[in-house]
Amino acid sequence: MSISWDKPNKCWRYQFDRRIQGSRHRASRLLPRGWTQAQADAFDRQESARLYAIATGVQRQDPLIDDAVSLYLADKRHLKSYKATADHLNQIAPFYAGKAMSTLADVAKEVIRDEGARGVSPATIRNRLACLKAACRWGWKAHALTEADPTARMQLPAVRNERHVYVKREGMLKTARAATRHDVRIAIRVAFYTGMRLGELQRVRVHGNVLELEDTKNGDRRAIPAHPRIHTCLRYLPLTAPKITLQRGWQRAREATNIGDVHFHDLRHSAASEMANAGVDLYTVGTVLGHRDPRSTQRYSHLTAAKLSDAIGAIGKRVGQKLPHKAAAKGKKKAAPRAA
Repeated sequence: MSISWDKPNKCWRYQFDRRIQGSRHRASRLLPRGWTQAQADAFDRQESARLYAIATGVQRQDPLIDDAVSLYLADKRHLKSYKATADHLNQIAPFYAGKAMSTLADVAKEVIRDEGARGVSPATIRNRLACLKAACRWGWKAHALTEADPTARMQLPAVRNERHVYVKREGMLKTARAATRHDVRIAIRVAFYTGMRLGELQRVRVHGNVLELEDTKNGDRRAIPAHPRIHTCLRYLPLTAPKITLQRGWQRAREATNIGDVHFHDLRHSAASEMANAGVDLYTVGTVLGHRDPRSTQRYSHLTAAKLSDAIGAIGKRVGQKLPHKAAAKGKKKAAPRAA
């Protein structure tokens, strides 16, 4: 029997051991945890037929997506996101198990269609496929499983989930004062004045008046000068309380002030909003936030409309001539006393 229960690993194991045309052909593979026996038997039929076809020369050897996933997970155990990545890959394993790398684009379409029909959010589907894409690209680049990039035709679903919720300084201070924990008050103030994530506040190192992160979400080192208003908060960093404790402290403070559906992460967006409204260019805003991809900063582009208006108004302008919207604003200021 090709399928047996692997008690130590708590999952099914597939084994292929046959003598074909005078040669011994063996293969063994642990199947994803959570698979039922029916799923394991279906894999047995499909994989045994494939291996038999390869052994008899009917089918050319084509690397499996499973091979790329196994190599990726073996090589990337150091990643902070390793557990989440392994879980994402396991969730869609029934779609790619036993499938060749050349079928990756079709596998992605099946995931999008079937997972979407089950009610899985587009963002979650995209994250799962992004992990699969990274694994297959790693198999190509690091292990030469294929001659060309197998993800070239792979399509990921579009996701539009940017939040545009911003908190003004007054709202931030009101919420910080409502917090019952001192470290939560520190977290709120520092997040607003630096744009740092909650997890980053637990890893940050302070050198003088500079906040440094050696290991960020995108893997780059980041240094942020501390705003004068948070100099007194620096001695309490990094925060040592569990993340869930800080999050619950934020939720209680938010409910006490009735500021609405504002997430702690929205303080990061608020920092970007404050900088963009003050005329800071988006490249600099992205640098402060640690964005590697400029597209991540484009969500704040609508906040720089006045600056873009200045740029457009400068076209063909004579030296010394005022920009249209500034001249209009000046006229309104002069007209105000007459109306009073």
